[in-house]
Amino acid sequence: MKVKILGVLVLTALIVAVAFSVSMPATSKAAMPTPAASAVPETAVPATAVPEEHPEIHDALHALRRAKEHMEHAAHDFGGHRVEALRATDEAIRQLEICLKYDK
Repeated sequence: MKVKILGVLVLTALIVAVAFSVSMPATSKAAMPTPAASAVPETAVPATAVPEEHPEIHDALHALRRAKEHMEHAAHDFGGHRVEALRATDEAIRQLEICLKYDK
């Protein structure tokens, strides 16, 4: 049981870490504009950006919601860690939903 709770907490931490790394793209030299590219007027770039789908984040949200439901309906308290695990799962779900809102 401790292994399952620890697994859920580790999964939650990884999901939050991935969500934040996806929401803040890294800038590389290849992505930096060249002097010729900077000569293009900004009006040439479309004003409406299409948000990405982020299937991994949606999958993570689904998995977290299923894990939460499992913990809520379990016959035991996971060695006294159920309340804290539920709290951490709720926070992870909340953070991922916020990440998706900022992508729109």
